[in-house]
Amino acid sequence: MPDTAIIDTHLHIWDPRLIRYPWIEGNDLLDRPYLPGDHAAAFSGVDVEAMVFVQCDAEASAYLDEVDWVAAQADQEPRIKAIVAFAPLEKGRAVEAELAALKKRPLVRGVRRLLQDEDPAFCLRPHFIEGVRALADFGLSFDICIKHRHMANILRFVEALPEVPMILDHIGKPGIRDGLLQPWAAQMRELAQFPNVACKISGVATEARADWTADELKPFIEVAFSEFGFERTMYGGDWPVMLLAIEPMRWIETLDDLLRHASPQQRLSFWRDNAMSTYRLDM
Repeated sequence: MPDTAIIDTHLHIWDPRLIRYPWIEGNDLLDRPYLPGDHAAAFSGVDVEAMVFVQCDAEASAYLDEVDWVAAQADQEPRIKAIVAFAPLEKGRAVEAELAALKKRPLVRGVRRLLQDEDPAFCLRPHFIEGVRALADFGLSFDICIKHRHMANILRFVEALPEVPMILDHIGKPGIRDGLLQPWAAQMRELAQFPNVACKISGVATEARADWTADELKPFIEVAFSEFGFERTMYGGDWPVMLLAIEPMRWIETLDDLLRHASPQQRLSFWRDNAMSTYRLDM
């Protein structure tokens, strides 16, 4: 187990009785409430000091309802220190009204507008780039959630937006189940050249085969560490989506094993300190 308290930079909680999440409907595992108390029980074997909630792809019209519901949950679970919300960034500069509304919610630190199911060229649309650029004016970061087929265009996207702090979710969802280390690994090296981008080590097992082994995951995780270093990598749980592929303690143990040769400061940076600085957490 980690020898320090950890910060989980990728928490999902939801209650589909209150807000609709079309993508989980009919899924026997996920289509039910997942609340902070459930997370506490699932991670009871590790000291989780703080958590960053990341938007859960609720029905688009309900994104502010989701933020306000999570903020209410944080009143009862003060370890929820930050929110990464949805915003329709494809509106270009017209999204500023939505960003102003989000900025009034004190826990909001960033925005995630999912790209993983969009055409790879979506991120290069001028209006979308202008919408993301507007985040800098509001002091907000951008979480990049893509699949590996988007990586080539994401490099161009990031190059166009040096002023916006960005976090790559789930190490860019490489093609682990098909063993596709390249060209993803080379693209990760290019992406790491942009100093405004950090990398979240999360959601890895979900991209593997159902009968995955740790040895299959490790080459992909090691690429993320080697390219972004301990200065720009962070732990993420991706609970409860992770339950489709891995139990919480097994994910913690897999990463802890990979870090066994890291220095105490490197481990502290990964498990805790980088999350604090990247998401500007008030501890």
